Amino acid sequence: MTAAKPPFQLGKSPLRRDPLRDSARDGMPPPRRLVRLDEADKEAALFFVRWLKAPHRIGAVAPSSRHLARAIAQEVADVGPGPVIELGGGTGSVTRALLESGIAPERLVVIERDEMLYRHLREHFPKLRILKGDARRLRKLLAPLGITKAAAVVSGLPLISMPRPTRNRIIAESFALLAAGAPFVQFTYGLTSPIARERLGLKGRIAARVWANIPPASVWRYERRRERDVRRVA
Repeated sequence: MTAAKPPFQLGKSPLRRDPLRDSARDGMPPPRRLVRLDEADKEAALFFVRWLKAPHRIGAVAPSSRHLARAIAQEVADVGPGPVIELGGGTGSVTRALLESGIAPERLVVIERDEMLYRHLREHFPKLRILKGDARRLRKLLAPLGITKAAAVVSGLPLISMPRPTRNRIIAESFALLAAGAPFVQFTYGLTSPIARERLGLKGRIAARVWANIPPASVWRYERRRERDVRRVA
């Protein structure tokens, strides 16, 4: 004769085993839980690794936030016809914002010097023209594409951490492509202009302050001075 089963008691359920608690009780290390990284996490990790290798060339420990990227893209959303050149594409946060703002893929050209970031951009933006090279030789890089003028230049380069000759060369190469009124857009985490605009014959202003970015950033918009502006300053 078999023993009777204990009566079912309302509100009670079989105990569930907790592997973390059980392993701690048995003196064993807890089992590892896999954490799935989304694309933003992967881009942040890649950016950080590249920063560790060359902090003077990357300039920040994390990619631009979507808030900063949108603020930058807003400054070139209504520029005239012609190519839009992005210097320092990084992991593509600004590139993505430029496309979302309405810049047609065939107008956008992205320059990236770092090999791993260049390959990342090629993989994620296969329809864009991504060029690997140094912005100090910008016109030479663009020559095979037949580009001699641009509607705008957007820079994600850490200009303020560069030696002055390097910084001035990049600015000169960029403005050689830009007519009067065509913008050069640069963001900075600093409190002052990252470009010596008066000495270089440029006019500039803060177009946006992005407090939601970490750290907070300012978006500067620069243009070549028109002849009458030069005479007024003189």
